Amino acid sequence: MGQPDDPLNTAALHPWRRVHASLMPDYNPHATVAWWLGLVAGIVALAWAAAQTAQTGSLVALQAALALVVAAALYPVRVPGTRHSYAAGDILIFLVLLALGPAPAALVAAGDALVGSMRTSKRWTSRLFSPAAAALAMAVAGLGLQAALGLAAAGGHDSAATLLALTMACSLVYFVVNVALVTGVLQLKRGEPFLQPGALLGGYRWVGLAYAGSAAVGTLLYLTWRDHGAGTLLVMLPLLALLLLTLHFYFRQQETNERLLAANAEAAERAAVGAQREAEAAQLHLREMERSERRFQSAFTHASIGMALLGFDGRIQLANPALAALVGRDAGTLTGRPFAELVSADERGDVERALGLVPGSEFQSFARELRCQHASGGSVWLALHASFFTEPGADEPCLILQAQDVSARRAAEAGLQHLAFHDALTGLPNRRRFMECLASAVTRSRGDARHAWAVMFIDFDRFKLVNDSLGHSAGDELLQQLARRVQERIRPSDTVARLGGDEFAILIENLEHERDAVLLADRLMDSLKTPFRVAGQTVTSSASIGITFSAFGYDSADAALRDADTAMYRAKAEGKARYAVFDSALHTAVSQRLRLEGELREAIAAEQLTVVYQPLFRLGPDRRAHQLVGFEALLRWRQSDGSMRPPEQFLPVAEETGLMPAVTDFVLHCACRQLRQWQRSAPDLADLGLSVNLGAQDLRQGDLVARVSQALVESGLKPAHLTLELTEGILMDKPLLPAAQAHATMQALRLLGVQLAVDDFGTGYSSLSRLSQLPIDSLKIDRSFVRQLQDSSDAAQAAAVVAAIVQLGSTLRKAVVAEGIETADQVEQLRGLGCEMGQGFHLASPLAPGRCHRLAGGAPPAFALTETH
Repeated sequence: MGQPDDPLNTAALHPWRRVHASLMPDYNPHATVAWWLGLVAGIVALAWAAAQTAQTGSLVALQAALALVVAAALYPVRVPGTRHSYAAGDILIFLVLLALGPAPAALVAAGDALVGSMRTSKRWTSRLFSPAAAALAMAVAGLGLQAALGLAAAGGHDSAATLLALTMACSLVYFVVNVALVTGVLQLKRGEPFLQPGALLGGYRWVGLAYAGSAAVGTLLYLTWRDHGAGTLLVMLPLLALLLLTLHFYFRQQETNERLLAANAEAAERAAVGAQREAEAAQLHLREMERSERRFQSAFTHASIGMALLGFDGRIQLANPALAALVGRDAGTLTGRPFAELVSADERGDVERALGLVPGSEFQSFARELRCQHASGGSVWLALHASFFTEPGADEPCLILQAQDVSARRAAEAGLQHLAFHDALTGLPNRRRFMECLASAVTRSRGDARHAWAVMFIDFDRFKLVNDSLGHSAGDELLQQLARRVQERIRPSDTVARLGGDEFAILIENLEHERDAVLLADRLMDSLKTPFRVAGQTVTSSASIGITFSAFGYDSADAALRDADTAMYRAKAEGKARYAVFDSALHTAVSQRLRLEGELREAIAAEQLTVVYQPLFRLGPDRRAHQLVGFEALLRWRQSDGSMRPPEQFLPVAEETGLMPAVTDFVLHCACRQLRQWQRSAPDLADLGLSVNLGAQDLRQGDLVARVSQALVESGLKPAHLTLELTEGILMDKPLLPAAQAHATMQALRLLGVQLAVDDFGTGYSSLSRLSQLPIDSLKIDRSFVRQLQDSSDAAQAAAVVAAIVQLGSTLRKAVVAEGIETADQVEQLRGLGCEMGQGFHLASPLAPGRCHRLAGGAPPAFALTETH
């Protein structure tokens, strides 16, 4: 790449160049060199002049001369018609030159130039360079004059005329050198040659003449002083000052006269030009009016937006083709027709008022969007703007109407409005829209109690199961079918909305009797009994419905929906597939349930849950013959006040709120670690087993096998020592848990080496074919059958059931365990029926880990009866 044209572009590489660029930004390299050379030469001249003056001893006279020169330089006389001025200091400079010599004259000239530059320029470069140039020029001219006078005297030509001629010649040399230095730098800054004689003589000739005149006057003053003494010179100085003052006022008068003449000429010229311009403006205005009218006609006719001129009676005077196309009519047929007839009937009155056609109304400019009638019978939305207008060439004003088709935007806005207030999946109103309708109903009922209404909160049972098992697309399809089926059962005046997920709500307005809402709930539940076809499979669904009424005096829509939701949870808790009507007691119960859920979450986080262990025995002929074979891990919640909360109070809440997997993981990890600790403490405990209960949520979780495996690995427990118990209801409830999913999960657990047991066996509706296919290892007889063994009325029947279960277990090669053994007679009966293993309070209550170790070490189980459970 080439070098830059300006060397100062490399200022970043040289610190002094950075300084130069900031102080002299408009000086190019050539101008900079010339400026510095001139400045250095001037400084040398000043130093020489100062040294010479000090040697001659003329300092006092020099000081006086400098004072006079400075004073004279402060009050120059400007030459009219030019930018130059004349100062009396120039006379004194030449007087000092003749009287004291070149060195003092150079100093005086520098002082005069310094004062002049300080007065006329703010640039520091000018204030430095002007005195330097003046000193250098006077030194050159003065030395030249001194040499010329010496030669003249040697030749016998030392007359006054010779002195005058040589001094004037000296002034010309001073002028040329001084002006050449100053203008040369300026020429170089503009990129021009250093010396231009034409510019030198043309622009500064007055300066040269002033220097020559000053030299002549200075010579005469010098001759007067030389020949007649200082007294005569003192008389001459006031006369000279008076002459300069007169000259100053003369020049001022000349300038004033010239300005007056110029002003008169300019005024006359302006008057003539003004008259001519007025005539031209009149003709131009006329032509512009004609062009404006043509432009308006062209723009009006060819405009892409609809335009019309209306009279103040609202009739169309002129319509362009674009407006005719917007309303599907011919432009000619619109002329003379009231514009309001083109507007939809429901907005026609507003248009007539806006146009000032209704008595008591006046027209004002307006902008609005209106629905107009198209000739085809449809509607078109137009954005209208109407204002006053004066047509070119018209005698009176009219109205101009501009119309743009905004039908597409209106349709898009309507679509966005629908999206904002409707559910995208089902097309039903969404929660936001439902809450607006409900709020409006609440407001009306507060003003008029006869405006009765009801809210139904619907939650479809087992929807999550379909969503998890068949996929989200199947769940969406089921929701769409459910929405259609609900819509088919309600009145047109009712509002059904999807609140989110599988939760729907219905607002029944103008309710005559509360039983009408109950009858609607019955109809909805009956309609859901018909199966749905989803993803190629037949799916049945039911609904839990909560109902509340305006009779409760609600103040807000939120409160009404909350109570309907509360009633829905009551219906779900009572067994689902039913409805429940809200009452105050229900609100209290649900509030307590919500508080229990919050406390349970805190208990899990604060580790307030504990695990106790109920021993499992192989039954012997007496208490001391019972053999301990394992434990069942049971969860307990010890509250902050030390009391124990029964599991039946909080486990259903954990199942409903999704906390069950966390609870199961806690029990699983604690129990596995504890059993492994017992096994390591004594060799005779190495074969003890452990049972842990699973919930329906656990079995539906895809990561159940991984969670169990993690607990075994972390504790070091062998999988064969762990038994996972699932209730018969969980395994046999197909909608709750599809057979394929249950079988796959259980098979994976068996491959892991874990034992599986059916808990509470006999209370469900087990299919023997399915039971035989499940990879289970044992059956646990429900405690209700064991309890009935001592009931005289049901003992025989209970014994038969127990015997059947034992026989079934033997046939399927499954171990059988009896739960809830509370008496020694029950032990004997169970042993007689062939049941070999059991657990219950008679054998041992649930024990803390320390008490379990005593039992495993051979202590009699009788102490367990005192254990808190």
